[in-house]
Amino acid sequence: MLTLSISSRLWESVDKEWIECLGKESVENLLLIPSGVVQDHWPTSLKEFVLTLKSLVYPREQADLKKVFPDFHTTSLNSVLSQGMNLKKKHEVEVLSAIVSSIVSTVQADAIIDVGAGQGYLAQVLAFEYQHSVVAVDACSHHGNVTDARAERIKKHYTVQMRKFGSGNKRLNVPQTITCRIMSLETLKALSTLLPHKCDVEQPKLIEQDLEQYGSKGNRSSLVLAGLHACGDLSVTMLKTILECEEVRAVISIGCCYNLLSEEGFENARIHYGFPMSCGVKTISLSLGKSSRDLACQIYSVWAKNWFSFGQYKDRSAERWKSLGKEAGLHNFELHAFRAAFQMVLHKYFPEVIITSPSIGRQGKALRRKQQRRIMESELHDEESTYSSLPQSPNMDEACSVIQSGEAGAGDKSGIGLNLDALVNKMSLDTGSRCEGRTISADKYSLFEKFCRSGLCRLGLKPLVDINFLGIWNEVEPYVNLIGVYWSLRAAFGPLLETVILLDRLLFLQEQAGHLNVVMLPIFDPALSPRNVAIIAKKLDTVMAS
Repeated sequence: MLTLSISSRLWESVDKEWIECLGKESVENLLLIPSGVVQDHWPTSLKEFVLTLKSLVYPREQADLKKVFPDFHTTSLNSVLSQGMNLKKKHEVEVLSAIVSSIVSTVQADAIIDVGAGQGYLAQVLAFEYQHSVVAVDACSHHGNVTDARAERIKKHYTVQMRKFGSGNKRLNVPQTITCRIMSLETLKALSTLLPHKCDVEQPKLIEQDLEQYGSKGNRSSLVLAGLHACGDLSVTMLKTILECEEVRAVISIGCCYNLLSEEGFENARIHYGFPMSCGVKTISLSLGKSSRDLACQIYSVWAKNWFSFGQYKDRSAERWKSLGKEAGLHNFELHAFRAAFQMVLHKYFPEVIITSPSIGRQGKALRRKQQRRIMESELHDEESTYSSLPQSPNMDEACSVIQSGEAGAGDKSGIGLNLDALVNKMSLDTGSRCEGRTISADKYSLFEKFCRSGLCRLGLKPLVDINFLGIWNEVEPYVNLIGVYWSLRAAFGPLLETVILLDRLLFLQEQAGHLNVVMLPIFDPALSPRNVAIIAKKLDTVMAS
């Protein structure tokens, strides 16, 4: 993982000619490497390496969906349905809801299960806009409550509109919500079997008990499973369910969080693994490992990386790297340098923490958005430095007590996030005075120390009196300029690794000869939603019948 790159000097395994060449390269050109862009003056072997990786990656250009799906037509969401959605989410929901609706018509399904529904955006559009029967399933009860409350507001809006236009007697479809942690294939199978019979199921144990009672009774209904970025093994479970559950006639899955995939040989012994799925991949004994699965996630999301994610670089997009400016690129490389040096602090002074491989915590979407706005504003205006807002002698006992007492938000631990917010903002504003050589400015050590203190606090650790932050920084600083070079080369593997995972899933379904019609295609605009590849499977009997 990249956080070990300094202590392990991993760049020494890279061709010296490459390192020397890229060490002189501009930040903008380094950021283009994961997208497969090369420069004429690079060594031939380096250009061949980058271009070969690019050639092996599954294409991301959005497919012509009208040629693939009958009667495909997207509907622009009104302000009521799109409330709370950012531009990315709105685009995803508009496109995916139209595809799901087309599939439902093709297979003549009775209902849709939105697997990993989150706050119910997709489920609500399918229900209110397309008038389908929808069940939103999510493991978080809070998400279920938000979905219900949001659906009630939308229902009121549509009720008023129907009365206004003289269709007040028309029945509105409102998504049903179920809170259920889908930990196994059996749970999702049970849900799919029970939904036609029973609507008040909330717990997996009840589902499995009721399955015995209801599973063989009544008329069989047909379902479509849809998952918009269903995490880890959840996407795998969806694909397996279409094979083992008679009620499921089609599935459309856009996966994410490959770092959470279970992998044969890297997990405790179990019946089902998320990778590999196909017999073909199992036959060649291909394994990825945790670092590669982490890296497969790296090609996605916005530039504002979750800098405290412990070794899991899952929030990067090759597409969006292209739009990063010099300042944002420098900012990103510095965060990587700080994080790698912080790893050395943990390794030297808190070895017991390294063994447990903890997560240092997430800043939360709000903080990432705030920081992104600040970077953009700093490029347009000569803003005043907020360095004075950082505590010069932070009281860690007080800060840590805030987190431990639960006063800070559970999601982003704002008790410390405020200090980090100012710290990172200071870093971004400082980049304007930096020279082309990407050297670290004189005050970087003080920022690094505050970064470490905040990180320790997030782990519930109090800094030891004898921690030599300066000594570690002095050890790291000579190699900081190599971070961007090594990180960019490493990130170039991300799209290829994700391609391997997706092709394994596609092959798994294609191995079911004579049972399924399967396609894999990019359905979203990659500039808006880089994690855009969907796997769609329909049972052949329903395809032929339609």
